[in-house]
Amino acid sequence: MKTLKDVKIGHTARVVKLHGDGAIKRRIMDMGITKGVQIYVRKVAPFGDPIEVYVRGYELTLRKADADMVEVE
Repeated sequence: MKTLKDVKIGHTARVVKLHGDGAIKRRIMDMGITKGVQIYVRKVAPFGDPIEVYVRGYELTLRKADADMVEVE
């Protein structure tokens, strides 16, 4: 299983599935990360946390723990 935190800088991935429990999953979906959406990884902080992505026309910063809940292909 490949997750969003595994995607390299400058690459695009498509969301396959969201993992996590109710409130956490809902928060990720509220940020615009839903099944089928394309996510472009713009930057990763020096120690790998947080990750800056471009999704649905805006920039979003995610913690590595949240990015690990987003399964991509």
